[in-house]
Amino acid sequence: MRKSVLLAGLVAGFSTFAFNAAQAVEIEYWQYVFDTRVKAMDQLIADFQTKNPDITVKQVTFPYADYQTRVIAANMAGNGPDVMQLFYGWLDKFVAGGILQPLPTDAFPHEKIEKDFFPIVSAMKRDDNYYGLPTAVRSLAVFYNKKLFTEAGLDPNKPPQTLDEFVAAAEKIAKHDAAGNVTVAGSTLDMTGQDHQWWREVLIRQFGGEPYTDNDTKVAYNSEAGVQALKFYTSLQTEKKVGAVGFMDEGQAAFRAGKAGMTIDGTFRLGAFSTIKDFEWGVTELPANKDGLRSNYASYFANGIGAKTTGEELEASKKFLTYLTSPEAMAIWLKVVGELPALRSAALTDANLKDPIYGPFLKGLDYAHTTMFKDELGQRQNAIDMVNRVLLEGQSPEDSLKQAAEAEQEMIDAAKP
Repeated sequence: MRKSVLLAGLVAGFSTFAFNAAQAVEIEYWQYVFDTRVKAMDQLIADFQTKNPDITVKQVTFPYADYQTRVIAANMAGNGPDVMQLFYGWLDKFVAGGILQPLPTDAFPHEKIEKDFFPIVSAMKRDDNYYGLPTAVRSLAVFYNKKLFTEAGLDPNKPPQTLDEFVAAAEKIAKHDAAGNVTVAGSTLDMTGQDHQWWREVLIRQFGGEPYTDNDTKVAYNSEAGVQALKFYTSLQTEKKVGAVGFMDEGQAAFRAGKAGMTIDGTFRLGAFSTIKDFEWGVTELPANKDGLRSNYASYFANGIGAKTTGEELEASKKFLTYLTSPEAMAIWLKVVGELPALRSAALTDANLKDPIYGPFLKGLDYAHTTMFKDELGQRQNAIDMVNRVLLEGQSPEDSLKQAAEAEQEMIDAAKP
C-alpha cells in the first residue's frame, strides 16, 4: 500500500513537472559580447528564473561590431529578440526600423520612471513614449597607475585635478626608446575608446564652446573653442609626446599591462580592471580647466522590448524588464560590471558616494552631458577620422575640424525623418 501511494505521488510529481515545463514561456534576450556584461546577465537570468519558474530566458550574444546588423536582420526576418540591449544613441535608428515597441505604461508608468531614474533616462523617450530603460548608467573618469606615479616622483594619493596638472603628470611618467617611440604612455590616446567623448562633451566646453545646438541637431564645434580643444588633444602626441595613437592597440590594454600612467574610461571598465594584480590603481574625476570648470559624458545601454513581441511572450518580457530595472538587479550589475545603478536611490547611497572608486564617477554624473546621437557609429567614426587626419596625415587641426563638422552635419541631416 505504501509503495502504491509513493508510486502514485512520483507519477503525479513528474506529471506536474512535465505540465509546468510545457507551460513555460521562453523569451530571448540579446546583447553584445562583453565578458563582464555576459556574466552579469547570466546571474540575473538565473535569479529571475528562480523567482519565475514559468519563464525561461535565453541569452544570445554577438560581437559588438555585428550586433546592430544582426538585430536589424533578425527583425526583418520576423525572429528578433523579445528583449534586447541597445545603446541610447541607437534609439532613432531602432525606432525608425520598427525594431522596438513603446514600453507598456501599465508596467512602466512615466511618472515613476521620471521620479526614480537619473534624468538622462529621457534620452530613451520619443514623443510621448519611452522605448527602453537602463539597468546602469556610466560616466567617465581618469584611471591612474599608482606604481607609475610613485616611480615618476608623483604623489600617488594626489592625482591631477586640472588639465595642466594632467599634462605635467603625463610628461613625467612617459618613457621612450632611443628612436623616440613610446614605451610607457603618460596617458593613453584612444579615440576609438572614450576619448572622442572626452573631446566632444568635455574639452570643447572647457575651451569655451559647445559641441551642438538645437537639441544636438546643429554642429557647433567648428569654432575657436573646437580648434583649441582639438589642438590640446593632438598636442599630447605631437608636442608633449605623452602617448601615441595605436600604442598597444587599445588604451585599456596598455593600462592593464602597466604601460600607461593614466587612461580615460568609463565605469564599465571597473570589472575588467579589478583583475589587475601587478599594481594598485585609483580613480579621479576628469580634470577641470584653469577656471575650475568640469564636464563629463554620461551614457548607458538600455533594455527594450521587441516590436513583434506579443501575447504571453510580451507579458514575460515585461516581467523580465521589470526585474532588470530593480535595485536587486542593479546591485548585481554594479558588483560584476562596475556600472552605476540607474535608479537614483540605488546609486546615491552613502557607501557609494564615499567609495574611492565609485565616488568620482557619481560626482561626474552631476555635471555630465549626454549626446543625442543621430548616427552614433558614424558620428564616432567621424571624430576618430578627424584626429587621425591630424596625427597620421599631417592635416592642420583647423582644416580637419572643418571637414569633420561638415561631414557630421550631413549625417545628422540625413537622419532626420
